[in-house]
Amino acid sequence: QVQLVESGGGLVQPGGSLTLSCAASGSILSVTHMAWYRRTPGKERELVATTTSGGVPIHTDSVKGRFTISRDNAKNTVYLQMNNLKPDDTGVYSCNAGVIIPLPLGSGTLEVWGQGTLVTVSS
Repeated sequence: QVQLVESGGGLVQPGGSLTLSCAASGSILSVTHMAWYRRTPGKERELVATTTSGGVPIHTDSVKGRFTISRDNAKNTVYLQMNNLKPDDTGVYSCNAGVIIPLPLGSGTLEVWGQGTLVTVSS
């Protein structure tokens, strides 16, 4: 069984910073993409940032210059450093990953989601 466990959410004032972490665990051969999504009040879930297995980061326009995604492949962990947070950043942040798992006759790909962590930006 593969799972993603997130941590680091909480309450922060506007202009403040938070770092989210997401660790993949279980029977894993390798991890392909790792990404952060968020669901903010009144909006659909949106991709915040993603990184390839080689670590190439892509950030959505609304967070460029403020958020940074990074990963530690040795730990199967992805991070989201969030600076200069705004009230509009408030929402549930969820981790997503593509995972290569062993199967009896080879291997397969599984897409896994974390349970989500709440980020609240408010004074």
